[in-house]
Amino acid sequence: MAKKIIKLCHAVGETINNDSDIDDLLKLVFIPDYNVSVAELVIPGSDLSQHISTAGHEASGTGSMKFLMNGCLLLATADGATIEIIEEIGEDNMFVFGAKVHEVPNLREKAQNHRVPLQFARVLRMVRDGYFGCEDYFKSLCDSIEGGGDFYLLRNDFASYLEAQAAADKAFVDQERWTKMSIFSTAGSGRFSSDKTVGEYAHQTWGIEPCRCPF
Repeated sequence: MAKKIIKLCHAVGETINNDSDIDDLLKLVFIPDYNVSVAELVIPGSDLSQHISTAGHEASGTGSMKFLMNGCLLLATADGATIEIIEEIGEDNMFVFGAKVHEVPNLREKAQNHRVPLQFARVLRMVRDGYFGCEDYFKSLCDSIEGGGDFYLLRNDFASYLEAQAAADKAFVDQERWTKMSIFSTAGSGRFSSDKTVGEYAHQTWGIEPCRCPF
């Protein structure tokens, strides 16, 4: 299933990247070997970082903190590090969407009764009908959602995600507001510095104290 999702990423990318109507205005790139060296280029150059896993499934980790420190704004579900980040910079300085962790179990129980949002149904239909190619290959992906399973609550969170994306688009064209949110993101990231984390582990967990470095 994971391989099919990656294949779908590439298939969507091929469609977007070869669309003459948008030409060089939008490109979708799948980084094949994401590592620290690549991150050193990507993270400082990013305006918006999205952490969109279902709440309760590590939607946000230390990666989002690195973007935060570099003035990048976050669009994420309220889970993991996102909750700690909200405590530091406030929800007004990021774009939060989707179900909360405590809501997920009940939503899963009622998944079969969820109405499929019109926009989401249209996306599924495009994939199922072969708009991005590989029609038979992607059939099981669509079946896993439309069959009532939808373990990751894509139907439930989709409309909220679109709203968060629209809010990010609106904020981006307001240069003064976006810059202010970016500054708050960086200024509020001190809690997540490696020096602070190592110091707390040394004192609270390992029980060791700093000493002068001999020269």
